[in-house]
Amino acid sequence: MNQFIEEQSHAIKSLVGECPVLLLISGGVDSTVAGVLLLKILNSDQVHLMYMDTGLMRKNETAVVRSILEKLGGKNVHTIMCEDEFLSALKGITEPEEKRKIIGNMFITIQEREIIRLGLPESYFLAQGSIRADFIESGQDAAKKNVIKSHHNVASPLVDAKRKAGKIIEPLASLYKDDVRRLGRFLGIDEAIVGRHPFPGPGLAVRIPGEVTKEKCDILREADAIYIEELKNRRTASGKTLYDEIWQAFAVLLPIKSVGIADDGGRKYGWVLALRAITSADGMTASVYPFETRDLLEISSRITSSVKEIGRITYDISGKPPATIEWE
Repeated sequence: MNQFIEEQSHAIKSLVGECPVLLLISGGVDSTVAGVLLLKILNSDQVHLMYMDTGLMRKNETAVVRSILEKLGGKNVHTIMCEDEFLSALKGITEPEEKRKIIGNMFITIQEREIIRLGLPESYFLAQGSIRADFIESGQDAAKKNVIKSHHNVASPLVDAKRKAGKIIEPLASLYKDDVRRLGRFLGIDEAIVGRHPFPGPGLAVRIPGEVTKEKCDILREADAIYIEELKNRRTASGKTLYDEIWQAFAVLLPIKSVGIADDGGRKYGWVLALRAITSADGMTASVYPFETRDLLEISSRITSSVKEIGRITYDISGKPPATIEWE
């Protein structure tokens, strides 16, 4: 890790000089580690950390990210509230790749607008927490040309243009997720942050197959928060929480409704929710987490009793391959 940091320090300082660097940060592991690395390598005055609340975030995510950014010690922290813009751009869109590219372009469009508002010079560099798996799945890695899914920070046209102009810094591009976590621990980042489950850049948009709406996001946010809370409260025989035992867990709101029974005994239609939990080392392959049946039953019962819009819950038992971890 010392050697890796030294190599990145030399490369980034040589490229950037005294130009400002803007990092789009989500609060996830990759962008947080990238942010700490940049603050270690560069003068903190030239590093700008920008977080966008897209309306596609997990419950209370903005408050969590603000706390993380404060701990990073950055001097230039910018929070942009842009839910309406993202949801408007996604209205009527159902095709997964199109959703991802729209979101990627929205990130860059809003970022460029905010750059003007902040008065940063045209010479600024865009930094991203892209890791090797992002490039492989987007068909941008030399070892693999097939596109599995386009990552917004790799394959969108505006990001591609920035990359061709030599104005993008991606210090984690050669690392897999487990390497990023090792680097984060080496840099002294809290385990609560380094150990967070991965969250996709496009957010809940790729966990809502079909059209994305505010109503669907709100329903999924509540269900997912209950799921994650339950995993953090339940322990295995070894004493570890289920959350720490699992590499990534999340809920998916499916684009179908199923008949059920209302509180008054009548008939109702509720959304179908899928729960996902996998174990992995680097995200390139994954196995389904073997829940105890009791855990699944109790978690499912709590979700359906708390989130009235959900009428039925399934558990995704597909590994990677043949499936990807995310549904879109």
